[in-house]
Amino acid sequence: MIPEPAPTVRELLAFYLEAGVDCALAEEPIDRLAELDAPPPAPRVAPPVEAPRPVAAPAAMRGEATPAPDIAIASAREAARTAPTLEALRELMQSFEGCALKHTATRLVFADGNPQARIMFVGEAPGRDEDIEGLPFVGRSGKLLDLMIGAIGLNRSTAYIANVIPWRPPGNRTPTPQETQICLPFIQRQIELVNPDVLVTLGNPSTQTLLGTREGIMRTRGRWFDYDAGGRTIRALPTFHPAYLLRSPSYKRLAWQDLRAIAKVLAG
Repeated sequence: MIPEPAPTVRELLAFYLEAGVDCALAEEPIDRLAELDAPPPAPRVAPPVEAPRPVAAPAAMRGEATPAPDIAIASAREAARTAPTLEALRELMQSFEGCALKHTATRLVFADGNPQARIMFVGEAPGRDEDIEGLPFVGRSGKLLDLMIGAIGLNRSTAYIANVIPWRPPGNRTPTPQETQICLPFIQRQIELVNPDVLVTLGNPSTQTLLGTREGIMRTRGRWFDYDAGGRTIRALPTFHPAYLLRSPSYKRLAWQDLRAIAKVLAG
């Protein structure tokens, strides 16, 4: 039987990227094969100790390691409700421990742009580039978003940009419904504090989450919705996510129609 050829470096890198391994966790590489060849460390002789004393069970054994989803959602709602400013909300999210995504992400991706802007764009979740820089929409899709809003006379100094999920899911996977519900109170409070005249939901996940619809983006894009922002109604328009337009450039024509509708409302 002829053995299969060993994978090339390029094939190994492609496998790692497919598996979601796309960033390093240490400053220096570690040769795990060399560790296997190294002799085992000499056994340590423990000094004599007194008789063991009874101790309390670890928090993880007592079920206190992470809160249950319903408790985490309630905690997020209470924390978000008490935030009087965007800076206070950012600090609350930095210290929030109810979402497991926080512990796998590099940093919190809170927002970018002008908090006084009349228009706010909301996507789904940060990607690798956003996780590294700590800002939303800075990769390829971010560059396309800049071109899109630039076409109607906007830029990051005249718009405000955020995501429903503020922490990058591992390997850019889709956030779970529980993760989305835990993070939802924070983006809702963020929208209330920015208080824009126009809210633009980018893509299907953010549209369904924020506008409470089960229809797909093909049916919702270009339609105006009413978004209740704590007693004030904001006009909301769904459109395609820039990442989707990169994969399906034929839909840029429809996205341009949406942008023209947004510009018309802002002008009026």
